Amino acid sequence: MDQKYERYLAFMGKSGKYIPHYEMWSNPDAETYLTGIDYYDHPKQCREKLAELYPQLYLPIPETDTPKPRPSLGSDKSSNSDARTVRWGDSETTTWEHGEAYFKTVQDVFDFSPLEKGDFRDWPHVVMNWDYSTEEAIYERALKNLIPDGGDPSPTAPSTTWFYNTMFMWPLLTFGWELFLETCLEDEFERIMAEFAEINRRVFKIYAQMPVNFIICHDDIAMTSGPVCSPAWMNKYIFPLYEEFWSILKDGGKEVIYQGDGNIDAFVDDIIACGARGIITEPYTDFKKIAKKYPNIFLAGEGDNRILSRNNPQEIKAMVDNMAETAKMNSGYAMSIGNHIPWNVPPEAVKLYLDYSAEKFR
Repeated sequence: MDQKYERYLAFMGKSGKYIPHYEMWSNPDAETYLTGIDYYDHPKQCREKLAELYPQLYLPIPETDTPKPRPSLGSDKSSNSDARTVRWGDSETTTWEHGEAYFKTVQDVFDFSPLEKGDFRDWPHVVMNWDYSTEEAIYERALKNLIPDGGDPSPTAPSTTWFYNTMFMWPLLTFGWELFLETCLEDEFERIMAEFAEINRRVFKIYAQMPVNFIICHDDIAMTSGPVCSPAWMNKYIFPLYEEFWSILKDGGKEVIYQGDGNIDAFVDDIIACGARGIITEPYTDFKKIAKKYPNIFLAGEGDNRILSRNNPQEIKAMVDNMAETAKMNSGYAMSIGNHIPWNVPPEAVKLYLDYSAEKFR
């Protein structure tokens, strides 16, 4: 099975011989369980064995077998609440405190200039805290950001890179939830969004030059209950810029895949209209509705880690059966647990999900 080519076909919304996987994966204990090789003692050997047993996961293999330190967060009820971090796979996240330490008042927000700041390397709370002051600085950093299957522009390579702060994430991460929502309807907010947009014009001009075929553009524009902001707000500040930025990428020969959390039902049509080749989202969204309306896009994320976490074999099989029905409706469908396979999902549940999926699509 040529996993690379099958993934390329899925990205392009074309049916291949198999239904590929596209998993958001960070479960070291599952890797140890699946392979019989301790992930922390022998990370390279573990991944090599995993690639042999489950090539559909398409996970990167470390260059060396240097042992990894075992994480303490989450394993013994310890926490790092002062730093606002949580365990993530074999390590921990950066801070989840977005902007609160930097902005205290509405006036602080309106006094801020994203363009004047430019270099965000000392601000970990914006996630992709790069130096955006020049296109040269962005180019240098973007090359380092190529994910493991990137760096291959050959015609049928599923090579990708991604950008986290496509537009909506910029003010949300910079100012934090409360100040973002308190200021986003004010007239003064237009200037701030225009400056973030100018930063991203630089970014997407550079991304159009990257040696990949697909750009994953991330923006969490919805919660599990639906949109954060109204369609009117999105049509003013977000969707016109998606169309502009993604046109830049398409002019550079790239295909765009949108990725975002929550229930994006209200915005699926806008995302596709702006030029996205595919959508990666979470199971709160109506996947069958998308698959029926857009049968030739890449579509991933219908699987639910809440079901895996309950570790009920019948329930897991029912989930896979349901995903298989959606796959019949969409030629670019990928098996994917949209709300992630984190470290605390039972390894037995992960194995059943993978094995039953393989049996279903054999």
